[in-house]
Amino acid sequence: MLRPEPTRIEPVFSPRIWGARSLAPLFPDKTNLPEPIGEAWLTGLDCRIATGPFAGKTLGDAWREMPAEWRGTRLASIAQFPLLVKFIFPNDKLSIQVHPDDAYAAAHEQAAGGRGKTEMWHVISAELGAKVLVGLKPGVTEKRFLEFLAAQKPEDLFEAHQVKSGDTFFVPAGTAHTIGPGMVLCEVQEYSDLTYRVFDYGRVDGRGKPRELHIEKALDVMNFAGSHGGKVAPVSLPAERWSKTLLTACPYFATERWEFRATVQSQSNPARFELLVVLAGGGYIHSKGSPTMYGRSQCWLIPASLGQFSLQPEQSTTVLRTYVPDLPDLAAQLQESGISGAQVAHTVFA
Repeated sequence: MLRPEPTRIEPVFSPRIWGARSLAPLFPDKTNLPEPIGEAWLTGLDCRIATGPFAGKTLGDAWREMPAEWRGTRLASIAQFPLLVKFIFPNDKLSIQVHPDDAYAAAHEQAAGGRGKTEMWHVISAELGAKVLVGLKPGVTEKRFLEFLAAQKPEDLFEAHQVKSGDTFFVPAGTAHTIGPGMVLCEVQEYSDLTYRVFDYGRVDGRGKPRELHIEKALDVMNFAGSHGGKVAPVSLPAERWSKTLLTACPYFATERWEFRATVQSQSNPARFELLVVLAGGGYIHSKGSPTMYGRSQCWLIPASLGQFSLQPEQSTTVLRTYVPDLPDLAAQLQESGISGAQVAHTVFA
């Protein structure tokens, strides 16, 4: 039996036409880049394990070999790693796009994994005036959307949100959206890379050709009847002498933000592993074995069977904790903590 221990995952960097040539301060060694990088995948299947008994393996291979007690009782039989976490570095607008849900992906996209894509964004930093578009305005029909698309003005039909550091947005499958420049996001999503582009601002790729659009499929999955996506209201969770906030939760993921200046104690859940993404600060993770140093921009897998562990900061630390929840159980815990049903409804999406 493999002794459980906190396990660091190395990122993989993905070039994007809309990306940035500097990823500082999250990645201070990634500046003056020869090509724009749009995304740092923290839990891509091709990411390498940096520490522990799976060191050197890809996350995809490690997951296949990972014992059930590391994965957790609820995830022991899941074939593919369930959570994709990224940093996003837009230096230009992303395409206007939409993602399918699980049912549509299972029926039409088996070659691409057959899994839909619901996601959330947490704003790490933002310049003044930075904005995202999430969901269509009330009353927008498919006919009207196509008219505005033909006129090259689809943005006019979207709900626009100015963003600032600390904001969180929930983007369920079927919700058309785009991200603007001047911000850095952490995205947590179902493990899927299915994207249907609707509008790409007339851009061309490195060979001078327009990128492919997927308008027919996009219209098949786009929600014209209103959406529960958009900016969400985080909920403060009970914690002594430190800040713990539930940003949002759905059947696919729950994500919390932790901020602390002194050691915090935690405990793994036998039902599921969790991920810790360090947004700022550094220090040590203590568990049964030797202390392990953590630092900014790192992603750590906490095995379900780890048991008690603690984070001892050397600098003030901000961490995102994300996992696959038992949603009814989570909602019940929140209400037992004195959080009203109305608050839960604005943060937890069934």
